[in-house]
Amino acid sequence: MEVELSVSEDGQYVLMVVVGDIDRASALKANIEAHGYGRKLGLNKYLVDVTRSRNVETPLGNYQFSYQDMKSTEEIDPLAIVALLVAPDDHSHDFVETVARNTGLNVTLFRDRAEAIDHLRVETTQLV
Repeated sequence: MEVELSVSEDGQYVLMVVVGDIDRASALKANIEAHGYGRKLGLNKYLVDVTRSRNVETPLGNYQFSYQDMKSTEEIDPLAIVALLVAPDDHSHDFVETVARNTGLNVTLFRDRAEAIDHLRVETTQLV
């Protein structure tokens, strides 16, 4: 799995692009890196583009990722706002959104890039 981090052109969110299969361990490592990057820049909003990545983790692993890994890892910002952009025909990430939201994390799945970006911008407006 490869991860590329950058800042959006408007400087409002971190863009994390993931290419290749993703599992619990690689997802946690990527999230720790992204949240550290965001913290350095003073950002807590993330567009996570997994349109070229399939979630190959088991349902139990996805559950543990949200309920254990993301909640107990101090490098993870519990107030982060995440727009998870997936390929239109990929449903391998659907359960991740469900369990993340059930644990109180602000993760919303999108299949349209413009809608995902709008979501992050609306969240910015609501915070002001």
